[in-house]
Amino acid sequence: MTQVNDHGTRAAMTEALLDTLPLSHRLALSYAPARARDTVLGLMALDMRLAGILAGDGEPMIAQIKLAWWRDRLSEDTSDWPTGEPLLALLSTFPGDLKRLIPLVDGYETLLGEAFDRPALATYLRGKSQAWAAVADGVGDDSTLAPVEQAAKEVALHDLANRLSEESELALVKQSLQKQLWRRAALSRSMRSLAVLHALCKRARNKDQAELLDGPGAMIAAMRVGITGR
Repeated sequence: MTQVNDHGTRAAMTEALLDTLPLSHRLALSYAPARARDTVLGLMALDMRLAGILAGDGEPMIAQIKLAWWRDRLSEDTSDWPTGEPLLALLSTFPGDLKRLIPLVDGYETLLGEAFDRPALATYLRGKSQAWAAVADGVGDDSTLAPVEQAAKEVALHDLANRLSEESELALVKQSLQKQLWRRAALSRSMRSLAVLHALCKRARNKDQAELLDGPGAMIAAMRVGITGR
């Protein structure tokens, strides 16, 4: 009976976290191999949680306090974590060094600054890239991390270009977007979710649109990359 209850609790926790993801991410996650799914979900859910902190209507100082709370959790032993938080529960199973996710928090914090310049953008992109690299290492991906980091960087730029509204900041991000090569992401099977997101972002960029899932064409593109990796 205990095993059933534990299984039910874990399923409910996973469902709750899935509900926090946009449809594009849930679709990408569906192509993750079983051994990588919880790790990828943990990163995606953390990313959405941090983005939500910045999207809130509170003062920047409140957002900084919330970001600092996450930085502290990722810095300490998981045995010291509070219970009852589904995301923390999932991250406690992260098969790697959770401290490698701290740059993701630092990257989001740069968006709270008065001026979002090139160094701030570099910090933001480094956080995204290093977080996905940590996932790749955690699930035993023994291929080079360079394609993982590049794909994560390009996905992050597309996402950021659709989050910013200040003209000079948006121009900076779009300039960086134009410099990217957007080659097909040659990623391992364990990183199939990132490959799907990258393909959808590339498709949206080519169509000069923000929406990743705009109809059957996007679903077909996601399915092709999700199944074949190409």
